[in-house]
Amino acid sequence: MKILNNTNIKLPVLGTVFTALLLFTGCKKDALQKDPSEMINTEIVFATTDNAYSAINGMHRLMYYQWYSNQAAGGQSGNMIYMDALGEDFVMTAQANGFFISEYKWQSHRSATSSINQFNYGFYYALIGNANEIINNIDNAVGPDEDKNFIKGQALTYRAWCYFQMIQLFGNRYVKGGDNSGLGLPLILERTKGAKPRNTVEEVYGQINKDLDDAIALFGNAASRPNVSHLNIDVAKGVKARVALTQQDYVAAAKFAKEARADYTLMTQNQYLNSFVNIDNPEWIWGIHQREDQPTYFYSFYAYVGNFSSTNTRGNPKAINSLLYDKISSTDVRKRLWDPTGADDNFPLAANGVRKPYMTRKFTLPNPGNSNGDLMFMRASEMFLIEAEALARTAGMENQAKEVLLELAETRDANYTLSTNTGADLIEEILTQRRVELWGEGFRFYDLKRLNLPLNRNGANHIASLAVEFSVPAGAKEWQFLIPQGEIDRTLGVVVQNPL
Repeated sequence: MKILNNTNIKLPVLGTVFTALLLFTGCKKDALQKDPSEMINTEIVFATTDNAYSAINGMHRLMYYQWYSNQAAGGQSGNMIYMDALGEDFVMTAQANGFFISEYKWQSHRSATSSINQFNYGFYYALIGNANEIINNIDNAVGPDEDKNFIKGQALTYRAWCYFQMIQLFGNRYVKGGDNSGLGLPLILERTKGAKPRNTVEEVYGQINKDLDDAIALFGNAASRPNVSHLNIDVAKGVKARVALTQQDYVAAAKFAKEARADYTLMTQNQYLNSFVNIDNPEWIWGIHQREDQPTYFYSFYAYVGNFSSTNTRGNPKAINSLLYDKISSTDVRKRLWDPTGADDNFPLAANGVRKPYMTRKFTLPNPGNSNGDLMFMRASEMFLIEAEALARTAGMENQAKEVLLELAETRDANYTLSTNTGADLIEEILTQRRVELWGEGFRFYDLKRLNLPLNRNGANHIASLAVEFSVPAGAKEWQFLIPQGEIDRTLGVVVQNPL
């Protein structure tokens, strides 16, 4: 088996940025464009499994590639920052160079011409298009079946994950047993001529679950992955757990979360403070290893959140919601990830940066002179939290939920003891643990929407002139991203807009 890790292969868009599928290209970096002139025939790409590994590795590379010449759209890290900027727990302390401020104000995602909508639509559909090419061609490649299963399983997981990321943005919240017939996304599963209308939210979730089930079956007879940049059965089960939690299928959520985390250990308190952003962290189920020969410069996650010295990190160190910080026990190691005073000279910050109250050190790079840094997309701790929440919402399973929560929380706080909370109070405790544990990792907007909670930034340390929007009612139309106007125009209205 031959594995080519994170090659320079690029997968440009064929036709339009959004609805059309992609082909694989070996041309130079700037070939990521609407109408690529150089293409490698899919018959060559999928002639052998050795060749096909280059295709799946190209997809991994796109996870930390700059999109649309947008400095804030550095692959998945762009989505992560967008999702937390829209929440209440992630606080902007100053304007700096302005990146993510309009998103923080709840303005950009409600503009059909904004970069956040273009990115979150085009990025995921680009990955979907490449996944489709793999899924529909890999079976005829020459090579071991275990390699075919590994490659196809990854492509199916990517496709499911991309649709899941998108449907939560552009569709209505999923309601178990409710009406999920509202418009979701066009389901593009193969090369398609002409525009396709939007499928329903229910149909999109149906395809997501089918892809994940198929991927899990394939991974059971697949080659092992070389590192956590590749997707495997644990990643597929982790995504399945996320989907089930969002669909309020709590039995399935608990089951798949427990299975996804089974082979991973929780990090020590020392690792939490000093090795959190290292791919060798024992909690990482899925992430990227940042290669030095593939720098990310100022579209890196760490150019916005962390101690790399950029205009943004120097002038706008990110902070935690002061009300959430106050909920963290004084003996919890996570309390040390933020400086409530903004005056601790020993607290890490970007070179020549300003200090602000409640600023973070969670994403501290060992080499702050370089923006390259490993970045996690899924950790075992998230799976503990999914399992605990799902069990707490399942009749007769509260005691099991408390045990799962204990296993996680006592690693963060040696003084933590088994919870005595029950019912809504237990669920609230678990959700608070989730907010603290996953701060800055791109979950808060998704969580608020799936839980049907309002945005509430009141009474905390948000600055009115920066945040602007402090309250948004649950279920309001503002919880839906607008479809990019370019998609509406190019499909001649076949793809219709969300409520304005």
